[in-house]
Amino acid sequence: MTNPTEEAHRDMDELANRFFAAIEREDIDAVRQAYAPDVEYWMNFMPETQGLEMILNMVRIFHEKVKDLHYDVESREFFQGGFVQRCRIMGELASGEELAVPLCLIIYVEDGRIVRLYEYLNLQSMMHVFA
Repeated sequence: MTNPTEEAHRDMDELANRFFAAIEREDIDAVRQAYAPDVEYWMNFMPETQGLEMILNMVRIFHEKVKDLHYDVESREFFQGGFVQRCRIMGELASGEELAVPLCLIIYVEDGRIVRLYEYLNLQSMMHVFA
């Protein structure tokens, strides 16, 4: 029999895999379904917490600016109620420049949906995406 913690971690791992795959293929409906409607999204370079529509808009903008957008997952560690993922956002800019930005995410999950997401990245490493 699987212990509840292992089962919760497996469920969160499956959610994470579906979530990041949906972002990579720009499946806005699937991304929306991964989040709770009142999700709180915080980025280390923005002064305020954002909501679901901001998140969905960011996915759209990234797909306009970055070809072959994908995540190179370096680690995913689980804790009670969520996980930490260390990864790189990968892709190619219109200029032909390769994008490989390190990123750390802390994601809280309730009832199978993301309720809080904290994103840490070096803003300087992303500025050329929006140039």
